[in-house]
Amino acid sequence: MTTVHEPSVTARGKSGGGPDPRASVKKAAASSKPSRGSKSTAALVGATPRVDLLPGEVHVHRRQRAGVRRAWLGVLVLAFVTVVAIIGVSALNLQSASELSAAQSETAALLAQKREFSDLQSTVKETARSSAAQRVGGSTEIDWSAYLDAVQKSLPVGVSITTVTADSATATSPYPQGTSALQGARVATLTFTASSPTLPQVPDWLDSLRSLPGFVDGTANSVTLSEETGTAYTASLTLHVDEGAYDNRYKGKGN
Repeated sequence: MTTVHEPSVTARGKSGGGPDPRASVKKAAASSKPSRGSKSTAALVGATPRVDLLPGEVHVHRRQRAGVRRAWLGVLVLAFVTVVAIIGVSALNLQSASELSAAQSETAALLAQKREFSDLQSTVKETARSSAAQRVGGSTEIDWSAYLDAVQKSLPVGVSITTVTADSATATSPYPQGTSALQGARVATLTFTASSPTLPQVPDWLDSLRSLPGFVDGTANSVTLSEETGTAYTASLTLHVDEGAYDNRYKGKGN
C-alpha cells in the first residue's frame, strides 16, 4: 500500500510574517489535480492500471504446481495408453487361443475320419506298392513270344525256328557284357536254330534281323546238313539285344 504523507504545517504566529499554511495546502492540492485537457495513461492504454503486490514465492509456487499438474497428466495419459495396449494384447491372445482351439478341433475330426478309412488307406498303400513292384520287376521284361514272331517273319520263306534259348537281365542284377570291344552293350541274348530246305544264306539272314527292336549284333554259330533227310539244313544263330527290346507294358502305370 502507498502511504501518502501529508505536508506538515508548521504553525507560526501571525506576527511571524511567514506564508499562510492554509494557502500552501490549497496550492499543493490544486497542483495535484489533472488538467482538463490531458488524459491519464490508463485511459490511453484502455485498461485499468493494476499493481501486483504478491511476493515472488507465490508465483514460483504456482509455476511448480502447474508443472506437477502437467506431469500427473502425462502419467495418466501413459497409464491409459498402457491399459489400452494390455487390453488389445489380451484380445489378440484370446483370438489366437480361439483359432488354435478351432484348428485342434478340426484336426481331431480329420483324424477321426482318417481312422474310419484306415482299411481303405491300407489297401491303397498295398496297391501302390504292388504297382511299384510291377514297374520295377517289369522294367526288364521282354515279350519273347512277340519277339520270336518278329524273328520268324524276318527269315526267308520255308525257314522255320525249331529251338530257342533266351537269357535276359533282371531288375536286381545287371546283364553280363561281352569281353570284346567290338561287341555292343546288351541286356539279353537269344539263341535259336532254324531249319532250311536249302543251304541258308546266313549273311542275308543277319541283315534281315537288323530290323528287330533292340538289335545289337548277330552271329552264325553253325550250319549243318540234316543226317535224317540229307536234304534239310539246320542253322544256329545268336542275337544280342539292348533296352529297345523291352516291352515297357508296366511303364507309366500307377503314376
